[in-house]
Amino acid sequence: MQMKIRYVYDFKGVKLAFTSDLVDRELVLKITEDLLKTGRVRDVEIIDELNQEWTLKEFKKLNEQMDEEPEKLTVLFDGSFHKESGRSGVGAAIYYSKGGRRYRLRENAELSELDSSNEAEYAALYFAMQKLEELGVQSQPVTITGDSLTVLHQLSGEWACFEESHARFLTKIEEKLDRMRIKPLYKPVDRRHNKEADQLARQALEGTAISSHTEIGT
Repeated sequence: MQMKIRYVYDFKGVKLAFTSDLVDRELVLKITEDLLKTGRVRDVEIIDELNQEWTLKEFKKLNEQMDEEPEKLTVLFDGSFHKESGRSGVGAAIYYSKGGRRYRLRENAELSELDSSNEAEYAALYFAMQKLEELGVQSQPVTITGDSLTVLHQLSGEWACFEESHARFLTKIEEKLDRMRIKPLYKPVDRRHNKEADQLARQALEGTAISSHTEIGT
């Protein structure tokens, strides 16, 4: 999560309002402490990427809580569909930070009630949203990466959605985004750059269940 610092600078009675660029949450208190050393900074407020605002006192308490919550989230998703059998596989990989460390969650599932590859892609993203919910993600920006232009452009509102089955998934995904107060950043990539999620979906079709949650560094 990144934040802006808004404050008033008092120069001999002349008060000027300033708002910083976005900076990483970990730097906010260090920067504000340095600003306050001047003795001229007043009315410090912190604003996050979702336009939520806190006083400096409120932010200090929030900052401790956020150290124990997932942030800096990237979701990779993909779905596979086998037309002859009507079976589908969905896969999701989620990268996030928590307490100064980096983690990766990888999961897949086999489904049988879908009718097309596009519907499998929607199901894969909904599956990923369920995993975010299980992680306890709240009020965070999330980069959502996939190779399905249909899903990503329909969710972003760039393309109209006419298929009833797609619309049902679209509604379910948007409801979860709203409930978790997630700010999505949709990032389409070509299949070459979505190999991890694609492999998970294919493994599900092959009957290989994957469920992995590991620390990968700082």
